Amino acid sequence: MKHILGFFELTGKYFLLLRKTFSRPQNRRIFWQNYVRELDDIGLKTVGMILFINFFIGGVVTIQTALNLENPLLDRSLIGFAAKQSVILEFSPTLSSVILAGIVGSYIASTIGTMRITEQIDVLDVMGVNSANHLVLPKIFATLSFYPFLIIISMFMGIFGGWAAGQVTDLVSTADYLEGIRMDFEPFHFVYSMVKTLVFAFLIATIPSFFGYYVKGGALEVGRASTKAVIWTSIMIVLWNYIITQLLLS
Repeated sequence: MKHILGFFELTGKYFLLLRKTFSRPQNRRIFWQNYVRELDDIGLKTVGMILFINFFIGGVVTIQTALNLENPLLDRSLIGFAAKQSVILEFSPTLSSVILAGIVGSYIASTIGTMRITEQIDVLDVMGVNSANHLVLPKIFATLSFYPFLIIISMFMGIFGGWAAGQVTDLVSTADYLEGIRMDFEPFHFVYSMVKTLVFAFLIATIPSFFGYYVKGGALEVGRASTKAVIWTSIMIVLWNYIITQLLLS
């Protein structure tokens, strides 16, 4: 019972933080300065790792699919089709978001948490600045505007990685792979992936911000808050992945 009440208390504080974040907007010039800085800190610096991971994920999907298509009657173009579907529907939007939850989530929670324990947030509040709006809103806008672009690139990289693996291992020809990519293309699947990406981006920006904003204690508590932020963000990504899939694809 105590854990249930604690969960509802955290949920309530989370939504109160969101209300505070979207109220009393700060100076536009300061907001855009913070927004550009967040684009670099939580966006551009993650591009290399996400593209690297998706390249090899696409390769693994291609190899595993090819090795399981032992029946010579099955069309080899199914390898490209499986790679395309796996990357677009699940691996790029969901797995990349879980990875970003670990990288970006811990960074956000530790950064805001450090500002809390060093009383920088208290100083902002004393000065009459809406600290939640000042710290959290630029992160939300940065993730919502940049992560869809990042996931789209990762999709292309994953499909390209599948093609590269097929060429290196000689498991599928370029013609068969391209035919599989073009096979039964459903534009709504791309829309579905973008919807998931936007929801996940919002979670990645807000949940770690919440744990960092309300941290109490010292450096040890900031570390614990970062860990909780990564865990809860990952859990909510998986949960919302199921909910969105059930709503849009079932």
